[in-house]
Amino acid sequence: MQTTEVDITDLSHDGRGVARVDGKAVFVAGALPGERARIRTVKRSRSFDEAKVEELLTRSPLRVEPRCVHFGTCSGCSLQHLAPAEQIAAKQRVLAENFERIGKVAPSRWFDPLTDEPWGYRRKGRLSVKWVAKKDKVLVGFREDNPRFVADLSVCHTLLPQVGERLALLGALVGSLEAKAQIAQIEIAAGDDTVALTFRNLQPLSESDRAALTAFGQAHAIAILLQPGGPDSVTPLWPEQVPLSFRIPESDVDIAFRPLDFIQVNAGMNRRMIARALDLLDPQPEDSVLDLFCGLGNFTLPIARRAGRVVGVEGEAALVARSRENAARNGLEKNTEFFAADLAVDQRAAPWAMHGYSKLLLDPPRSGAAAVLDYLPRKETRRIVYVSCHPGSLARDAGTLVERHGFRLEAAGVMDMFPHTAHVESIALFER
Repeated sequence: MQTTEVDITDLSHDGRGVARVDGKAVFVAGALPGERARIRTVKRSRSFDEAKVEELLTRSPLRVEPRCVHFGTCSGCSLQHLAPAEQIAAKQRVLAENFERIGKVAPSRWFDPLTDEPWGYRRKGRLSVKWVAKKDKVLVGFREDNPRFVADLSVCHTLLPQVGERLALLGALVGSLEAKAQIAQIEIAAGDDTVALTFRNLQPLSESDRAALTAFGQAHAIAILLQPGGPDSVTPLWPEQVPLSFRIPESDVDIAFRPLDFIQVNAGMNRRMIARALDLLDPQPEDSVLDLFCGLGNFTLPIARRAGRVVGVEGEAALVARSRENAARNGLEKNTEFFAADLAVDQRAAPWAMHGYSKLLLDPPRSGAAAVLDYLPRKETRRIVYVSCHPGSLARDAGTLVERHGFRLEAAGVMDMFPHTAHVESIALFER
């Protein structure tokens, strides 16, 4: 397709530059506001086009050199070319725009952004694996911008170094296996003391393949597990036991998890996020707190150190079972209760939903908490802390809390859980 010279005027929610050609929006990968570029259109649609930079004619002063040699090919990061402070500012603008446009609300004040180490932070992830017969090579990495293709990565600077610096070795390892065409993905999971890789093997492995995987694990002090079927089929290969856990020292809590369980990707940011949530929620011995979408008890158990009673509700029954185990592990079973419930459907008749709670914590998935807000919070609830992984659903739910439930949006701000990506994690405080 032909090239065009354009001025980049804005940054989209997914980190692409925005230009206009004959009045039509064009999203330009790799371009920043204030730049002029020669671009090549790669995809056309009725309402907008997509393009890539062929040549930068003027550069933004906010542009930095990407650290990763795979930037622009791998879809894992889209903002490495933007100065870190401006990445945070861009995410704050996205959140503010969503509040205004979708929720028709604005916070009374903004929190300072929460940040932590920008590199080597990712302790959880899923690597795609593909044997390319024509190249006689195994690719291990994240997907390219075109999700049909696996990026050929030698290194990833956002993954924890024990894995991110060994992607080429992992590719060579899988390439040496008899079952190289039958390894579909590698799941990364790291606790404070153990790094684990779960290989999704689509057929039983030979003894020589098992020996090769074991040798790799022993050489690099990485636990190796196999997953021949569904999530329940995960079994350790080496060592025989793979204990995974992470500590929240400020709350004297230790949370155990399994390799495929959901945990917050960024350990440092998770601790900072929990500290801010506790500070905002301010649980007291007389408080009864409801924690919805509680997972393993990431917030529930720290809250239980300070509140009189905490109820956690989660949709995945296996996580509920482990949250109860974690409560017992930390000596908090007396003032905690956990329930399994699908929070995307009406639960107002559930026993836990009919109780009164003085405070509420919400940590929903990207879809938000719209169904819950049809029947909660009850009039006894004075304060809500909302942790969000999607600014659009937070803004929508903020509008509901303000307009229908009589709360005010006291404060909000972003948390940089995923540096160098366009992902916006945020936290908001609502008060009666």
